[in-house]
Formats: sequence, structure tokens, C-alpha cells
Amino acid sequence: MSFWKHVISVFHRKTLSDQRRGLLTSIMEGIPATIIGNLLGGPILTIFIVYLGGNSQEVGLALAIPALANMVQLVAAFYMQRFNNRRLLLTLFSVIHRILWVSTGLIPLFVSEDLRVTVFIGMFLLSFISASTGGVFWTSIIADMVPAQVRGRYFGIRNTIHWAVASISLLVGGQILEHFTEQTGFIILYGVSAVCTVWNALELRRYPNPPFERSKESSSAALFFKPMKDLSYMKATVFISIFILLQNIAVPLFSYVMLETLHISKWWITVITTVQMVVMMFSYYYWGTMNTRFATRTLLLWTLPVIALSCLLWAGIEILPVMLVLIAVHIALGFGTGGYNLLIFNFIIGDTPKADRPMYIAVFSALTGATGFIGPLIGGMIYKRIEDSPLWLQSYGVSFIIGAALLVLSLTIGPLVLREEVQPRLQKTGGL
Repeated sequence: MSFWKHVISVFHRKTLSDQRRGLLTSIMEGIPATIIGNLLGGPILTIFIVYLGGNSQEVGLALAIPALANMVQLVAAFYMQRFNNRRLLLTLFSVIHRILWVSTGLIPLFVSEDLRVTVFIGMFLLSFISASTGGVFWTSIIADMVPAQVRGRYFGIRNTIHWAVASISLLVGGQILEHFTEQTGFIILYGVSAVCTVWNALELRRYPNPPFERSKESSSAALFFKPMKDLSYMKATVFISIFILLQNIAVPLFSYVMLETLHISKWWITVITTVQMVVMMFSYYYWGTMNTRFATRTLLLWTLPVIALSCLLWAGIEILPVMLVLIAVHIALGFGTGGYNLLIFNFIIGDTPKADRPMYIAVFSALTGATGFIGPLIGGMIYKRIEDSPLWLQSYGVSFIIGAALLVLSLTIGPLVLREEVQPRLQKTGGL
């Protein structure tokens, strides 16, 4: 069946079973969430922090916060064992997350200039702590809700739809910032996001609330060490964490380099990022379809050199037109990260035992969150230190060096830790 036939079949509400209705809810709930994430996040987040008076280090710190906040999932995974109503907690923490994020739009109106970035970072941190806590409940529900045999195809379709919305949202957001003053533009973006927050809250209440299968481990320590004793899972997790550490030194700061070093206009930054999102949109369906034929770990390994390539391509601005190179960079980044995002999610919900899945997810999120937090901080400090260095180092040198390291890592260590097939482990540990 073609992609569009799959999409059409998903949206026939009246003919849906309870399970399919839940799958549709996941798609519909993600639309307003995606709009908010792209009107307030991505390159627009960087633009907003610079508007508040932030420098490269403060941009790096803010961009690192979502990864740092993932560490709270360890606490959430412990307490999940005590609660039955996952839908209620998902709704509560998700709404708090978006209310706090949207409220940062009031900072230029009520906070003095010298405190704006500090207040923003504090509110942003609290917002994403709530998001990460809610994320544990969402992942647990969605893993129970989506049959294992259709996960690749379903998430391919879901993510394609959401990234189509993301592309349009970012493009419209860029146009708003281009045609209005920064103050007026951000008022519009935050106003639309406030409306989407209400919409998202209404959709969250539609999620099913399937019975939660608790872990059979007798103590908190045993629950925590269960994933730690799974050597295959932990080797893959540690490797991915190291890859994310290196990647996040460069990739999250792409927008900052374009804005502050190459002096690309806000409009063109959003256009270039939209190109990345369009590529991601189609790559989700491609990687999802491939996931029906190849093991998740195998495909995950294939995405890593593509992400490395997106960093290496920055060196092309030495001999080719800057805009051409930046578009090529973001095409490679979109194709690689589209596959990575889909496959890493399938890895953490499919390569884990069902009853202990929340703790597996939390351990993965904590480790990758720690390294994901450190990466942008290092990147921000590097760009701060090389402000007086040659232009080549500021513009593409850092990205190229990081890309070379990522490529070596993905071609040498990657095949050793991601070579195991998923299916045999699921048979032993009891998947869905």
C-alpha cells in the first residue's frame, strides 16, 4: 500500500477500533506539540536567546537543557511503579511543560535586560524537566499501544506527518520574524503557541490508559540495575551517548554559526532548516519501511555516518557558494537524523523487556541526556574562545573536526556494539 493510502486509512475515525483510535490520537496530539516546538524551538530558539541578549555560551547552555532534563526520567521511572493512571500524569506534566515554555515569551515585557537570559534559562529548565517526566509516561503508553510488528511503519507515517507540520510551522515562523519587528514577531509566535497549548491539552485527554504491567523486581536497587546488567543494551547505550556528546558540540550550534558568524538572515536560516525538515519528513517513511526488512540496530548504524557527513560538508564553503553548502549540510542532517530519531525510539521500546521498559528508557535517557547536555556547553565555550580566530575555524573548522571524529567512531566501534540482532533478545526477555 502506498504512503498516502496509509495516511488516509489512519484518519478514518468512525471505522477505527479502540487501538487504532489511540494511534490516531498520538498523531493528532503531536500536531499542536510540533507547532509549538518549531515556533519556539530550533533556530527560532537561538534567535530568541540572542534577542534577549545571550551569547554563544548562553545559547549552548539553553540548547543543552532538554538533554540535561532527561536525567529526571530515572526518578519518574521509579515512581511510575506506584501509579496506575499514566494518562493523567502524562497530561499534567505535558501541560506544565508547554505553559512554562510559552510563558517565557513574557520575559521581554516584565524582566529587566540584565536578567532576561538568566530568567529564560531557569524557566526553560523547569519546562523541560516537566517535558522529560511526561515523556516517560508517553513512551510507556505508546509502547503498549503500538503493536511491535507495525512500529516501524506506524512511526514512519506519524513522524512524516509531524515533520510536514514542522516544516510549514518553521517556514511561517521565519516569515513572521522577517516581516515584523522582533518584538511583534515574537508576540505573534508566542500567541499562536498559547492557543496550541490548549489544543494539545484537549488531545492529551483522548489517550487510552492501558493497564500498566509493573516490574517483578523486588527492590528499587534491583529495578535500577536490571538494565545495567544487560551488557548488550548498555554497550549500545554507552556508544550512542559518546556519539551524542561529540555530535552536540557542533550540530545544535549550526543555527548560531549561520546567524552570528556567516550573518545569514533569519529568513534564510528558517528556509534552510525547513529543507532539513522536509528531508526528515520523507526519510521517516523511508527508514520506517526499511525497518520492516532490516534489524533496528543495523539501520541505526547506517544513519551515523550520514550525520557525520553533515558536519564534514561544512568545509565546502571554502570552495563553493555558502548557501549551496548549507543546503547540502541540512539535507544530509535531515536524512541522517530522521532515521536516527525513528530507529533510536524503536530501539529503546523494542529491544527491552516490557515490564522493565520504563527503567530501560530512563537509564538510556539519563546517559544520553548527560552527554547531550555536556556537548552544547563545550561547543558554546569553543565558539566563545575562537571569536578572534581565523574565519575558517569559526565558520566550518569546528564542524569539520567533529564530523571526522564522528565518522571514525561510527565506522570502527559502531559495528562492534550495534551488530546484534534484536529478535533473539526479545524472545528471551519477553517483548510485546
